[in-house]
Amino acid sequence: MNPDLQKLQPYPFEKLTALKSQVSPNESLRPIALSIGEPKHPAPKFVTQCLKDNISRVENYPTTKGIPELRKAIAHWIKQRFQLTHMSSEQQVVPVNGTREAIFAFTQAVIDRSKDGLVVSPNPFYQIYEGAAYLAGAEPHFLPCLEENGFNPDFDAVSDEVWQQCQLLFLCSPGNPTGAVLDLATLTKLIALADKHEFIIASDECYSEIYVDDKPAPIGLLQACEALGRHDYARCVVFHSLSKRSNLPGLRSGFVAGDAKILQPFLLYRTYHGCAMPIQTQLASIVAWSDEEHVIENRRQYSLKFKAVLDILNDPSLKGKIEVEQTDASFYLWVKTSIDEEKFAQQLFAQQHVTVLPGSYLSRTIDGINPGKNRVRMALVASVEECIEAAERIKQFVLGL
Repeated sequence: MNPDLQKLQPYPFEKLTALKSQVSPNESLRPIALSIGEPKHPAPKFVTQCLKDNISRVENYPTTKGIPELRKAIAHWIKQRFQLTHMSSEQQVVPVNGTREAIFAFTQAVIDRSKDGLVVSPNPFYQIYEGAAYLAGAEPHFLPCLEENGFNPDFDAVSDEVWQQCQLLFLCSPGNPTGAVLDLATLTKLIALADKHEFIIASDECYSEIYVDDKPAPIGLLQACEALGRHDYARCVVFHSLSKRSNLPGLRSGFVAGDAKILQPFLLYRTYHGCAMPIQTQLASIVAWSDEEHVIENRRQYSLKFKAVLDILNDPSLKGKIEVEQTDASFYLWVKTSIDEEKFAQQLFAQQHVTVLPGSYLSRTIDGINPGKNRVRMALVASVEECIEAAERIKQFVLGL
């Protein structure tokens, strides 16, 4: 077996299941899960209808590159959303089966195993970044995302030695689990560093379409390239998905876009990897990327949930026991607790039958610091009514601390 498999830690939800198994929940209350980031809003009916209408396409093999109509729909969407003047559907777009699959495969394709390379990642982080690095023969290097830096990495604190060894820099903006968004100045600075030290920037932007009504739309890495007049998007790629944007996590549909010189070898890798998107999925994806009305409605519902939940959890009676603020974007709350995060999650489950995720399950302890310590992630993915009920139960639990 590949010895690097031994480096992989149990997935956060495996750890959570083990933590919950040590107690019994309050069975008089219905369970409410705020733990997994799986959207619970209904899938758009026009997308599911398109799938039904084209189910006969299971009779055809798909191509890895995807049909031209899908690539054109994606190129049009990303140009409109991020104010880009150029995006070649032929050279700069690759359809993928969701960002999880694409991030893993991309890392395997771009890492040079003959060198002692680093994959630089935010901490806390989406666990695929770490697993993909190890299985590509690289070493992850984590940058803490702390409150004093707006829950983004302090890139100025990274040494030249680390940048020199870096082959791939993962960005997650909006962040999972922090919801923090990188600004244009930071992205511009990172592009300059990528040029200087010859590494690739991979920006995971799958939460970019979820933000509350009074917040600006998050900018993207390619938008920063546009501001620099960098229309070839050299060294830069972005990952997007329909899972969060369109409430289609089971469709497994997204794309990678950016530097054609990187994407063409990646496409070759994918041909051997055997991960072409089914044609009926591609056709359904076209109609999803081509509609914004359902995305606007999605944001409206998330805005209602954030406002209602924050009103409850920011009650003065909870001061000193819990701290929670509106995030820049995403559907997460990154909540500060007055007790150990595992104890908080376990006892909340036992007493109130509400599940949240300990922040330490999403992060690593580096130099004695774990950015997820005394933090829990709450995903506001359930209905408005369920989120309000969960918040009321959390309030009752916190009052008893």
